[in-house]
Amino acid sequence: MLKLTPSHSLHQPLSPPSPHTLPFSLLQSCKTQQDVKRTHALSLRTGAFDHPYIASRLLALYADPKINSLDYARSVFDLIPVPDLVSWNILIKCYVENQRSHDAICLFHDLVHEFTPDCFTLPSVIKGCARLNAVPEGKQIHGLVVKIGFGLDKFVQSSLVSMYSRCGEMGYARKVFDQMGEKDLVLWNCLIDGYARCGEVEIALQLFDEMPERDYFSWTCLVDGFSKCGRVEMARDVFDRMPSRNLVSWNAMINGYMKSGDVEMARRLFDEMPTRDVITWNSMIAGYEFNGKFMEALYLFIAMLKEGLVPNHTTFVGALSAVSGLAVLSKGKWIHSLMVKCGIESEGVLGTSLIEMYSKCGSVESALSVFRAISKKKLGHWTAIIVGLGMHGMAERALEMFSEMRRTGLQPHAITFLGVLNACSHAGLVELVRHYFNMMTNDYGIEPTIEHYGCLVFILCRVGNLEEAKDIIEGMPMRPNKVIWMSLLSGSRNFGNINIGEYAAQRLIEVAPETIGCYVVLSNMYAAAGKWDKVSSIREMMKKRGIKKEPGCSYIEHKGMLHEFIVGDKSDTQTKEIYAKMSEMRERLKSAGHVPDTSQVLLCLEDEKEKEAELENHSERLAIAFGLINVEPGSPIRIIKNLRVCNDCHSITKLLSDLYNREIIVRDNSRFHHFKNGLCSCKDFW
Repeated sequence: MLKLTPSHSLHQPLSPPSPHTLPFSLLQSCKTQQDVKRTHALSLRTGAFDHPYIASRLLALYADPKINSLDYARSVFDLIPVPDLVSWNILIKCYVENQRSHDAICLFHDLVHEFTPDCFTLPSVIKGCARLNAVPEGKQIHGLVVKIGFGLDKFVQSSLVSMYSRCGEMGYARKVFDQMGEKDLVLWNCLIDGYARCGEVEIALQLFDEMPERDYFSWTCLVDGFSKCGRVEMARDVFDRMPSRNLVSWNAMINGYMKSGDVEMARRLFDEMPTRDVITWNSMIAGYEFNGKFMEALYLFIAMLKEGLVPNHTTFVGALSAVSGLAVLSKGKWIHSLMVKCGIESEGVLGTSLIEMYSKCGSVESALSVFRAISKKKLGHWTAIIVGLGMHGMAERALEMFSEMRRTGLQPHAITFLGVLNACSHAGLVELVRHYFNMMTNDYGIEPTIEHYGCLVFILCRVGNLEEAKDIIEGMPMRPNKVIWMSLLSGSRNFGNINIGEYAAQRLIEVAPETIGCYVVLSNMYAAAGKWDKVSSIREMMKKRGIKKEPGCSYIEHKGMLHEFIVGDKSDTQTKEIYAKMSEMRERLKSAGHVPDTSQVLLCLEDEKEKEAELENHSERLAIAFGLINVEPGSPIRIIKNLRVCNDCHSITKLLSDLYNREIIVRDNSRFHHFKNGLCSCKDFW
């Protein structure tokens, strides 16, 4: 906090040095940093630097936006025995313009012990508070403004309106605004933008109608404000009424449509735009990724490169997120190599995105390599690697990372604990889930979210503690969501507890009647129990409500292309070879003593052979056959599956990994399975 107690000490204005001290023409002719450095060096050799006027002039040159050498400006300032107020103002402004507002505020704190700030000091430091969202400090400076008589200064008032608007303190912003006499266009825009940012678009629209004049920014503020708060139709109305449109308004509309899920309209606008910038492309790529259109996002990223545009950090984050959704490792490696080629380091958010991408593409060792290469590891990096290790069933390594992170002094947040709890849940470590759940609340004071409760409920259901899970759900401080109820329902199916299963299904239908999995799991539970009349009633209910079961689907990447397989698929160009390989697989599995687990066939089939045939056509088996034919020996076969792996497919994949001496990595809808030498990384707990 600032202690703003100004001193009113007076300093005499500086008088220029005598002409023989240092030629004025040298100071006046400096155009580049090199020119200033030469003059600086000459002033030191001749002793002219000791004259305050010369030092102050050098400071001003270094701080000039055309040269903008903050470090040299600060070194000159520190050598001035008694810097005047102008020098303080120059350095404070230079700090703010160089995104070092915290240093500017600290310098202002020192200044007020020497001088009374003036109308040049105050706008700069207020701008610094705005950039830091430092409302308490900004209010203290506002109090000082009133105390020293600058409360009605136009420039100071404008800075205060801008600061309060940017920080979302619209009550204070409006109060200062209403006190002002003459209000220029910039000030009106500033207030409108503040209200739009806070979602108070009706007030922004009212101010817009009252404005004496408008410019691009006035219109764009409304378009952006309406778009961000989900009022896309109102945003489009303002957009269509704009006298002329700039890039910012087009980009705002694209963001609005993407946020509302109207991908087609966003694309239509994108195609209609007369000109596009990197922000436009980034908005489209991020929008496609946000709406689950991962392939479209990747195609657009490639199109952007063909246009000759240079991607920035935001572009790469969007592209990597799209690759994570697709789990296409080759494309992820290609994007990573592009980053290296562009000289972009894997730090900050990009480092986190790379760790997540490699983890979700099944290459956890690559994720670890990226993590190790990051010099200044932040909490986001640690959290990403803990989550990645957890989803790959490497709970022990995830917990080691968590302990190492704590030893560095970093404080875990709610998402870090979510990664830890998930890691323990996937490994079946019930007591450790309880331990870390309690640590989160007791040691770190973090209130559990519904996701944290979800981990606890999931593990209890997976080990069969259904009554305990039910008690925790009923005692939660928030309303259980569909994920919680699905965990209880799935656990009930796995352990054949029809009573709790029906209870969970009833609650789930109340919360989210559109959840397909609810009807499917309930139907499967009845089928496993031989209650075919109830299976029929569930299917009839699904038919009446227009709910269709999602078909099992598996993907495998080969030579940059994704090959998709569904149950009994015969659409691939290599269908003949695939089914021949599947016959070979069946014979080798039979010779190895595999007995199909036909309890997984939840259809009313009497013939055991029919049930076995149903299992053999599961989508991941087709993908494995394709992989055995096409993927080079020694390279892992990587498969992405949209549903949970069934028991029989899990058993045969373990065997196939041993019989063919191949590593098979399967990502289902909740985790990764690494099959190698007849074993799975999940240790048969999934």
